[in-house]
Amino acid sequence: MHPSLADSTPSSFWLDSPSAPEPAAPLAGPTRADLTVVGGGYTGLWTALLAKEADPSRDVLLLEARTCGWAASGRNGGFCAASLTHGLDNGLSRFPDEMATLERLGADNLDALEKTLSRHGIDCDFARTGELEVATSEHQIPWLHEGVEQARAFGHDAEFLDLDAVRAEVASPTYVAAAWHRDRTALVDPARLAWGLRAACLSLGVRIAENTPVQSVRREGPGVRLGTEHGSVYSARAVLGTSAFPGVLRRARAYTVPVYDYVLVTEPLSPAHLESVGWRHRQGIGDVSNQFHYYRLTADNRILWGGYDAIYHWGNGLRPELDERPATFELLARQFFETFPQLDGLRFTHRWGGAIDTSTRFFAFQRTALSGRVAYSVGYTGLGVGATRFGAQVALDLLDGRDSEALRLQAIRSRPWPFPPEPLRWAGINLTRHELARADRNEGRRGPWLRTLDRLGMGFDS
Repeated sequence: MHPSLADSTPSSFWLDSPSAPEPAAPLAGPTRADLTVVGGGYTGLWTALLAKEADPSRDVLLLEARTCGWAASGRNGGFCAASLTHGLDNGLSRFPDEMATLERLGADNLDALEKTLSRHGIDCDFARTGELEVATSEHQIPWLHEGVEQARAFGHDAEFLDLDAVRAEVASPTYVAAAWHRDRTALVDPARLAWGLRAACLSLGVRIAENTPVQSVRREGPGVRLGTEHGSVYSARAVLGTSAFPGVLRRARAYTVPVYDYVLVTEPLSPAHLESVGWRHRQGIGDVSNQFHYYRLTADNRILWGGYDAIYHWGNGLRPELDERPATFELLARQFFETFPQLDGLRFTHRWGGAIDTSTRFFAFQRTALSGRVAYSVGYTGLGVGATRFGAQVALDLLDGRDSEALRLQAIRSRPWPFPPEPLRWAGINLTRHELARADRNEGRRGPWLRTLDRLGMGFDS
């Protein structure tokens, strides 16, 4: 084990907090609801909150298999981006004619999210820091120039930073340039965001039952019945927000796969360490390689450092033991000190992993099932902290038969290609990972496999 990891605990830094609320009681016997929400992560919490704000008389019940925020919502890096399409490049490659609208809707969604936090007094360290995209190789510099020009064309506040300028912002010998996107990304404490949404739901009268996994859903009369080991729920309508975990709708399972992401968090930096790094504007940072890192400062001046490896396990593997991957933690630790050699001797206090729900188009989609009685929103691919609010609203609009500007877009009406069955699924995903790593070693040049995926509308870069 890398010496910096010796004292680290295998748990999410965000969830390892005295702010964690006491769990709500499990469901106790059969009940009824106007709307039942399955999943206590961001999608489910936003769905319940938006539904109750729109109609205070609506009886809303939220069912969570464990505790609210325990999975991806409490394990991510806390980057809250305005993008609904996993970045401009990804959106433009798929829905170029709709990107101006999608970008505006994404910016409006981030503004509305911030206003909701203020209205409900949710303290989650929300700060619009923006994000630095850093180049660590000369061949990446033209990408940054193109990205800045593209972002400005869509009204973003973006600036190119040369070697001296980026190292004046954040001191790393690996940086050769950067793009500072100032206005479309906020940073949050992700667990406190989830817990704050949970508290807001309760304050408005949403009923929450935790430690209540939903095992089935079926039509019954004009509504649906959801089965749990603690009793069933008859509900007029239901929304499913189960992220990477297999939902109770078999028809939806082919459209997402769970991919494991891994994260480290350091001990708090001393004033001398912080001075050696700079980082006065506290931006979120990501590099522009295919296998990329993301990192940021926490409120108490730790560095969260994650990404690079994205691991898919055969058969959509989802098991608690997969949260631990020593080889990845070792790799991340070495890469951290290559990026910040002046922090040699710093220790990591937390290490963890968790599953991301990935779709073949790399951003979320919303659909209905069971003759319109059930809606779902899945496939965020790691950029869901902000987009889940938008996905929740689209799911509610679909469920309630409301017209909206979003629902008139092909990007929202369509859904991604399904993943193939095993063994093609495992082989295809791991071949893609291999080829993305090869492109990074080959100055970004994409080989035949990646070019084929690009032509099919299934390509991806960071």
